[in-house]
Amino acid sequence: MEKRSLELWSPQLRNRRYADVYLPDSYGEGRRRYPVVYLQDGQNLSDPAIAFGGQTWHLDEGLPWLAARGIEPIVVGIHNTPERLAEYSPFPDGRHGGGDGDRYARFLIDTVKPRIDSEFRTRKDRDSSIVGGSSMGGLISVYLFFRRPSPFGGAIVMSPSIWFGGRQILGFVERARTTRGRIYLDVGTAEGASTLRNGRALRRLLRAKGYQRDTLRYVEAEGHQHREADWAWRLPQALEFLLRER
Repeated sequence: MEKRSLELWSPQLRNRRYADVYLPDSYGEGRRRYPVVYLQDGQNLSDPAIAFGGQTWHLDEGLPWLAARGIEPIVVGIHNTPERLAEYSPFPDGRHGGGDGDRYARFLIDTVKPRIDSEFRTRKDRDSSIVGGSSMGGLISVYLFFRRPSPFGGAIVMSPSIWFGGRQILGFVERARTTRGRIYLDVGTAEGASTLRNGRALRRLLRAKGYQRDTLRYVEAEGHQHREADWAWRLPQALEFLLRER
């Protein structure tokens, strides 16, 4: 697994950040093109020196597991900034403010994705473009999946912070047009009753919109908490569901 670092300027948010691009081992062997996974909180993916609390998503272990099953994505980890809460929130919260999620969405769609597509051998179709994250990153990811127009045909929504903004994300999803694609949604049973309740509410809503077994995977991870180590455990299976052949 090769990692390349990019510096990104966001004209939408007027700030600068880094992104790490993880290339499959087979990337240098030919001219093949690869699906792309865009993950929020990108500094938490593989390097304990910069990860939150020193915990990572162990991407160096998860990607070989996927490759053995014939799934080889390019993974783009977009680092967060001190404005993380605002950028990952589609709707403002009465206590915490925020609400810059739409500008962040335009940054990801209009700035990050075109650069990745221009510099790397990517597959540009919707089914091969996945967005994902955990906690607030999960919140903005479900928003990005349903926000129109969306270039993302799949979403990883781990332990989403549905509570932020008074659960307005549920109303947004309910009103949104049903979008072709796949969604992986999960929550840990040890994350608290409200987080579990909100995850189940989103699952019911998605099923009511027509997402069933082949397009929605819902997981309640027994004993898992709201932390990087547990999201790391669930990530490979989420990617397998989203990127396996249709």
